[in-house]
Amino acid sequence: MKLFDSHCHLDDSVYDKDREAVIERARENDVVVMLIAGVNRSSVQTAIDLTRQFPALYTAVGVHPHDAQHCCDDDLKTFRHLAADPKVRAWGEIGLDFNRMHSSRRDQEYWLLRQLEMADDLKLPVIFHERDTEGRLLELLKAHPNPVRTGVIHCFSGTRAEMEQYLDLGFHIGITGILTIQKRGKYLRSLAPFIPEDRILIETDAPYLTPAPQKNKTRRNEPAFVKSVLMKLAETRQEAPDVLAESVFQNTCRLYRIQGDA
Repeated sequence: MKLFDSHCHLDDSVYDKDREAVIERARENDVVVMLIAGVNRSSVQTAIDLTRQFPALYTAVGVHPHDAQHCCDDDLKTFRHLAADPKVRAWGEIGLDFNRMHSSRRDQEYWLLRQLEMADDLKLPVIFHERDTEGRLLELLKAHPNPVRTGVIHCFSGTRAEMEQYLDLGFHIGITGILTIQKRGKYLRSLAPFIPEDRILIETDAPYLTPAPQKNKTRRNEPAFVKSVLMKLAETRQEAPDVLAESVFQNTCRLYRIQGDA
């Protein structure tokens, strides 16, 4: 079995003391590739440095909606330059978050569209963050269409109608450890069988969203735990784990344009 943690934050300082051990545990649990999602210029540079040390790591450039108030044109110029690095495989995570509102709605929407324009220009797949926007992200994506745009809705937590609209736009659906949580993941489990097999990605969002059963022992998530997401997904979809794992692995490699034998 080969697994790809399609979205994690191994650049986070919580891994500074044992990052190498964390990556080794991932390998021991069949996680052979991991992609670090960027959240700001500093995190992107740290992530790129890590890809130099660990061949299994790839990364993305972008400014998270929480950090939109600090985004500037110089950031985008830097990202355009960094995107030429062969280890940079996507733009993100970008999007909208109307839950915590660390940045204003105006700043979030403005920098989302600026980054989306640049990602399209560079022909990079996009990692989208969406939380409590009541359809606003969909509105903006439909208002600024691009028939060849690809990407993934990270940590999908919407309705079936929203999911189908994202699929119609050509995007993948990212499934996190929320799927494994008894109450919080109930609705997501009801949707999982309806996601086309060639559009599913699995992710940890580590160090956040620790899945069951690991969450009963540790608060810090890590890429090794993406195996629990895969196993619950296979159970929910009533599919053989090894067959589903291969499909999801190939989906992720194809989206991020990484050789499928990684």
